[in-house]
Amino acid sequence: MKIVSLLPSATELICGLGLRDQLVGVSHECDYPASVVGLPILTRSRIPPGLSSDKIDALVTAQLQDDAALYDLNEDILIALEPDLIVTQALCDVCAVSGNDVAKVIGRLPNKPQLINLEPICLDDVLATVSLLASAANTPLMGESYIASLQARINQVATRSNKIANTDKPKVALLDWLDPLFDGGHWTPEIIALAGGEPCLGAKHQPSQRRQWQDLLSAKPDIIFVALCGFNVARSMRDVKQFLATDAFAELRHQVGTRVYLVDGNAYFSRPGPRLVDALEIMANALHPNIHPLPKGLPAAIKQC
Repeated sequence: MKIVSLLPSATELICGLGLRDQLVGVSHECDYPASVVGLPILTRSRIPPGLSSDKIDALVTAQLQDDAALYDLNEDILIALEPDLIVTQALCDVCAVSGNDVAKVIGRLPNKPQLINLEPICLDDVLATVSLLASAANTPLMGESYIASLQARINQVATRSNKIANTDKPKVALLDWLDPLFDGGHWTPEIIALAGGEPCLGAKHQPSQRRQWQDLLSAKPDIIFVALCGFNVARSMRDVKQFLATDAFAELRHQVGTRVYLVDGNAYFSRPGPRLVDALEIMANALHPNIHPLPKGLPAAIKQC
């Protein structure tokens, strides 16, 4: 079976299922695991590189209001690959090529491949996508084994967190954009709770929302996690420095003594794939280092203040 993934999280799930050798094409954002680098790239972003975060937000907002595409699909390469299975998403217009755009091309493909749209909004949904992909690739037993391994890691964190008194659980806000502010939605509040925190910003199972500074001040988080969507640590650091230098953060710091941690949002927190379990373990270690050890190979959250 020849598989095309147009979504980084799907690429990670496909490889986690042991199906790397069947993967024949990926999106421009698929960079993990390293073995996928060099595969034919089927998408490209219309957002120019090097823009500041506020300009990226303005451009994306304008594109979505005009119902304009944020990504282009290389139809010629897709047709030449003749995939049997195409995996994309229907969750977020900002994240990847939409399933509707891909569906328009399928009619031109000679073998009428199967199309799967992934739209997980919580950890259980992510595990369900493993089963869906495994079934589509005719490897259901591999899917069951992979799900069991991921669920076991989630359960280990949850079991340790259950022993933490509620009074010892800090109020936690995760921000996945800083200029302007956006909270972390979908799976984020669930991860915070499993890690031993009390989520105080962001709606469970709902998209991220634009926030005003007053929302953050009213939430009074003990800890802020900065996990910027699409940005690695080095790129995120530019925005974090500006964030920490604002008068509003100085006020929050004075009122609550808020601590700030920086994590690689692009790698761990933004993609609804297997590394959300890594994200859970990273956050749990940052919130309660004496209770949650950091698994070998994972980067610790970087304390900013």
